[in-house]
Amino acid sequence: MQVTFVIVKPSAIQRGIAGEVISRFEKKGLQIVGMKMMSLSDSVLEEHYAHLKAKSFFGRIKDSMQASPVILMALKGVDAVEVVRKMTGSTNGREAQPGTIRGDYSISVQENIVHASDSEESAKVELKRFFSEDEIYTYPQLTLPNVYANDEYE
Repeated sequence: MQVTFVIVKPSAIQRGIAGEVISRFEKKGLQIVGMKMMSLSDSVLEEHYAHLKAKSFFGRIKDSMQASPVILMALKGVDAVEVVRKMTGSTNGREAQPGTIRGDYSISVQENIVHASDSEESAKVELKRFFSEDEIYTYPQLTLPNVYANDEYE
């Protein structure tokens, strides 16, 4: 099973839909193995968005991500990275398919509700950036036999 990383962004917090977003991941069958709320500092955002730091719109990203605290999540499941990416939809909410989180709740490139790791490697880096080892939990997911066939999970 994979563990992936999600940020429920200020656009979801401010609109009061964070619970709906989190609920969609749970209803899909993903297990929440870490979750906390925090405000993101300039230094954390500069590290997290290092690939965008030199772009003219980086200031807008920082302003958006600091508009309120965010909810950080570690989600576990079979192919969790790919599953979560499909659930979130295209970065641009106007282009995201209906039925995806961004397709249902966003009409913006910037205010697009969630960030999700784009690969297993980036998930590992992002999880380490935002969670200590003792903040990621291992516990039985009692619904596992109802979420997956018995030969689909370890």
